[in-house]
Amino acid sequence: MKVILQEDMENLGQRGDEIEVAGGYGRNFLFPRNLAVLSTKKNLKMLSHQQKLLKDRSQKDLKLAQDFSAKLAHIHCAIQRKSGEDGKLFGSVTSQDIAEHLKENGIEIDRKKIVLEEPLKSLGTFPVPVKLHPEVIVDLKVTVEKA
Repeated sequence: MKVILQEDMENLGQRGDEIEVAGGYGRNFLFPRNLAVLSTKKNLKMLSHQQKLLKDRSQKDLKLAQDFSAKLAHIHCAIQRKSGEDGKLFGSVTSQDIAEHLKENGIEIDRKKIVLEEPLKSLGTFPVPVKLHPEVIVDLKVTVEKA
């Protein structure tokens, strides 16, 4: 039985792949869970239309991310925190703190897009990567200053 996958399946293939499966597997597992549809001319045509729409949407999202990254590259984020004499902070600066600081300055970024491997725990200037799109990553300059 030939089916078209509606979702990515680890052992079968990616979304949109046309694969051959056993009849019982298709009828009893894939179809009831909406993981696949029967491979017919109508479904193949619908799949090609959906893929075209996804491609157009992806290109639009990429263009928006590139435009926003150009704007974000020129922004300097300065955050003030209390620190000791040796430059270590009493606490840390997290992605949430950076997102809130940017929001106060009129730039809305989801904190999950700010990629900090670990919180900033000392004074100084740090490049912080912001992943706007899977293909667009821009470094934001974050300066941690003594309050």
